[in-house]
Amino acid sequence: MNTPICDFVMAYAAKNAVRMHMPGHKGKAPFIPENSEKTPSGGSENLSDLSYEAAFSRIFSYDITEIEEADDLFHPDGMISESEKNASEVFGCDTFYSTEGSSLCIRAMLSLCKNRAVSSSWVLAARNVHQTFVSACALLDLDAEWIGSTGNSFLSLDIDMNSLEKALSEGSSRHGCLPVCVYVTSPDYTGHILPIREIAEVCHEKGVPLVVDNAHGAYLHFLSKSLHPMDLGADLCCDSAHKTLPALTGCAYLHVKPGLFLEKEVKGAMSLFASTSPSWILLQSLDLLNPILSGDFRKKLSDTVKEVEEGKKKLSDAGIRIFGEEPLKITIETRKLGYEGEAFAEYLREGNISVEVEFSDRDRVVLMISPSHEKEEIRKTIEKILSVPGKEPLPEEKKTAGENAFPEKVFSFREAIFSEKEEVPVKESVGRIASLGRYGCPPAVPIVMPGERIGSDQEDLLSYYGHKTCQVVKEKR
Repeated sequence: MNTPICDFVMAYAAKNAVRMHMPGHKGKAPFIPENSEKTPSGGSENLSDLSYEAAFSRIFSYDITEIEEADDLFHPDGMISESEKNASEVFGCDTFYSTEGSSLCIRAMLSLCKNRAVSSSWVLAARNVHQTFVSACALLDLDAEWIGSTGNSFLSLDIDMNSLEKALSEGSSRHGCLPVCVYVTSPDYTGHILPIREIAEVCHEKGVPLVVDNAHGAYLHFLSKSLHPMDLGADLCCDSAHKTLPALTGCAYLHVKPGLFLEKEVKGAMSLFASTSPSWILLQSLDLLNPILSGDFRKKLSDTVKEVEEGKKKLSDAGIRIFGEEPLKITIETRKLGYEGEAFAEYLREGNISVEVEFSDRDRVVLMISPSHEKEEIRKTIEKILSVPGKEPLPEEKKTAGENAFPEKVFSFREAIFSEKEEVPVKESVGRIASLGRYGCPPAVPIVMPGERIGSDQEDLLSYYGHKTCQVVKEKR
């Protein structure tokens, strides 16, 4: 599979043209002294022999803008269009590039759905949404209703089809129309995967598109049996390529069911929220992924999954509770081991073998693995976890409440977020209306959403998770 973006940029860099165009560095590293002995032209193949500045400077000649013969990300008719067609072939659906992460894709997906359902202005969503979902709803003036769930933490939740159908029916009665879409996050931050196929069937029976935040699951398409939302019936989906694929931070995909939207509609929705200066470094990273993903990536992924499965079994056999079904995440509930998550993470960080986790809170640690890891790295990580000395279990973590216990909704997202606001101590927040949400980490289940009234339960939870203050709608005097 070819790499048209990379081929063009490499050829342009080799021309050594006088760059009378953006960016301001003009293809030259600004921090390399002219007489430096450690310059990229020194011929060293070992980056450790170079200064940081010299090593980093190699990228500057490949950082360009939309010059003559290049392409426009949001109006492509050349190399970007060709590269995106390659990505579409890889994923088996209409695939578009984002150099601004899944956040741009989330905004675009909601905008597309709103434009498609002109008579509706609400979304039905699972509550463990990324904060971008909330800000996008505020910008698009979309209201949100929540799908009820039970027995979950503030990072993960379940959806059963009865709760989904109930929420669809009750929400449609309140609003007098169907939602613009049903929106869910799967996999979530802890590695829990929702029954996407069943959710899609319910949505399609009602004539509602299913939108999935799959930021943590780009690799799921390449498993021996795909678990990717687009292969299970989703209509729109975002992937953060940089989270689980060998791509630079900020690389992402927006996937669309073939025939659902025209390319110009998708590009128009993305350009509504995007920078007019997309990163050509990230476009090259996405372009280079296509031959990698269509090559031996599936074999590498399969080998890595088997290694992780063996590691998880060792941990489980040692009495360590592993949460979630996602093949390449290891989420450990640490309180049963006598540790808060932060303390457990600190232990893993120390010593001769230092392991830096993706996330830790009071209750768990999350480790993200990819085929870029060597098998020995995975094995050493498992050994390090097993070496953590056991202690007396701590009390169970605080859980989210059931479907009937969402805080009272007073204002819409838009009204709350764009209101005059003030910062108050959490202990003085009871009865006030939240202006901004409080998340454990994105995507998470917010303790309180913008526009909701803070009750004593929310005040207790905010304090438990270490929040000292919160932003609330300023009261009129």
